[in-house]
Amino acid sequence: MGQDMQTPLSSADSNSRMLAVVKRQRLQDVLFHRLTQLFSLLVLVALAGIIVSLFINAWPTFAKFGARFIWYVEWDIINEEFGAAIAIVGTLASAGIAMLVAVPLAFGIAVFLTETCPVWLRRPLGTAIELLAAVPSIIYGMFGLFVFAPLFADYIQVPLGEVLGGMPLIGFLFGGAPNGMGILAAGIVLAFMVLPFVAAVMRDVFEITPPILRESAYGLGCTTWEVVRKIVLPYTQKGVIGGIMLGLGRALGETMAVTFVIGNANRMPTSLFSPGTSIASTLANEFGEADDFHISSLFALGFLLFVITFVVLASAKIMINRAEKAKGF
Repeated sequence: MGQDMQTPLSSADSNSRMLAVVKRQRLQDVLFHRLTQLFSLLVLVALAGIIVSLFINAWPTFAKFGARFIWYVEWDIINEEFGAAIAIVGTLASAGIAMLVAVPLAFGIAVFLTETCPVWLRRPLGTAIELLAAVPSIIYGMFGLFVFAPLFADYIQVPLGEVLGGMPLIGFLFGGAPNGMGILAAGIVLAFMVLPFVAAVMRDVFEITPPILRESAYGLGCTTWEVVRKIVLPYTQKGVIGGIMLGLGRALGETMAVTFVIGNANRMPTSLFSPGTSIASTLANEFGEADDFHISSLFALGFLLFVITFVVLASAKIMINRAEKAKGF
């Protein structure tokens, strides 16, 4: 009889304990959700704060020049006539050259590491490539100025100028003094910098391709290139584009390496060998000695760099979404 009375009581205690555990877990879930939500909102608040602070400090320049500031070529500190066209062209040209050089190299490295590289070599080679991302940008700049620029002038600029300088339509791109510095040199140094980022991301996304897909393709008689082109790339398209955009974002905002080798000339480049400037290098060179309106113009350049980066990333996202819709996902 005593045992019959104990059973309902013990069952009630067990139920109450379970309810207490469930309530505690729900409370923990709510707290965790709110905490992570707060962290996410802090990022958005910080981003909004950066945008607002840039725009407020840049407003005197925008109020004076308006939209003309974007395509105005003059950059005259003495007469306070400022335009962003030279810096924008230099930024886009150097970043574009960097991606043209870095993306094919990164793709080849990623394919080699994931498809054809011997197993014993994959880890040390992959680690070595990733270590390149840890090299400070000023080291790349010093390497570019003291090592790369002289070699580039003697063994690349001079031959290119002699062979292609006199050709119609494209000859003007290879004119100018072969001093080792300019838009092309800055783009190549930037390619060295963004290469490990793009290659590491491509390698990681290539490795997540299910082995059964690769094995099935090889079983059907596909070559390695066919497996990469028809299986790996379609499966990892989103990650590959993300890695390229990561490298492009780094190239657009790079400062010290570009400052060392781009030439820092506030004039519109007329060839790949011409010295020029970028938004980031202009900020690095002039911010320390700028007065009130000059500082406002530099803030305006920073705001435009932010806008350019945002447009690039937004375009990449739109492109990815359209590709996914085309696949029917």
